[in-house]
Amino acid sequence: MLPNIEVENLGSIDPGRYDEHGIKREDLIWFWKTMMLIRRFEERVIKLFEEKRLVGASHLYIGMEAIATGVMRALSSEDYIVSTYRSHGHALARGIPPRLVMAELFGRATGTNKGLGGSMHASMYPELGVMLTTAIVGSGIPVAAGIGYAIKYKGEKRVVAAFFGDGAVNTGAFHEGANMIGLWSLPVILLCENNLYGMGGRVDRVTAGSRDFSVIHRAIAYGIRGVSVDGFDPVAVYIATRRAVEIARSGGGPTFIEARVYRFLGHNLRDPQRYRSREEVEEWRKRDAIPRLTRILVDEGYASEEELREIEREIMDEIEESVRFAEESPILSFKELYNFIYA
Repeated sequence: MLPNIEVENLGSIDPGRYDEHGIKREDLIWFWKTMMLIRRFEERVIKLFEEKRLVGASHLYIGMEAIATGVMRALSSEDYIVSTYRSHGHALARGIPPRLVMAELFGRATGTNKGLGGSMHASMYPELGVMLTTAIVGSGIPVAAGIGYAIKYKGEKRVVAAFFGDGAVNTGAFHEGANMIGLWSLPVILLCENNLYGMGGRVDRVTAGSRDFSVIHRAIAYGIRGVSVDGFDPVAVYIATRRAVEIARSGGGPTFIEARVYRFLGHNLRDPQRYRSREEVEEWRKRDAIPRLTRILVDEGYASEEELREIEREIMDEIEESVRFAEESPILSFKELYNFIYA
């Protein structure tokens, strides 16, 4: 018989309740600036691919910016993160300098992985707690379990946040990792970025037991507290993650957060997207987090349009500087490759 597991549908947060949740102006400006940085960075990446200045694979985060933004705001600098191949947003929200992320995309020695990982590993940066970025679906979850076990064993107050997509909940790695996380009550936050499609397979067509495209029932199976949240609302994601962090730090165990969202572009830049209609995409675009938060900031008097335009100008300057930095950076010498062979 299953235990009585708490499953909450937080949804989105009405601006009239921001004070109730302790949301300040500086929080909202940070959310907006971070989401805009991710959006403009990736739009620049698209152009660089179109101009043939970048090559290879790239899985963009456009449409999903509110998730990484809300999560990273709730974590401390001492906490750990396990990321995925769709990781530019994770990296930039965590505070990894855009120039280092861009240099990694260009395959340069100044990149986060000295140019050896490329786009799918761009967010790996132990200096800021991003301990792993993996391109193998679901494979980061057992690693997060190991990190969580180490935290608990050493009696630390840290937590580890593991990002993954809805498709990952059907992998053996997820089930093995979630089982141990739940069994040992580890300080792990399982962050499912449910964007409706695992590559080209829609949730309800590939996940048994899904209801209304949700996968939150996976939490119940392993005795893990579950929270479903609007992934287009950085405030809601932040509140859900903040509570999960408090629980984990106090020894209360893990939380499974399902952030329900939609990626506006294909699985990667080469994806023809034949599995979904243009009308479906356009309908979801109406929920875009950035214009929504822009309206709230202006209408509620948190910021003026000119103030936001100035922030955006600064962001664009930083992105262009990151491109210059990347293109002027050297490629790693072949002589150094032996320094990264461990077995």
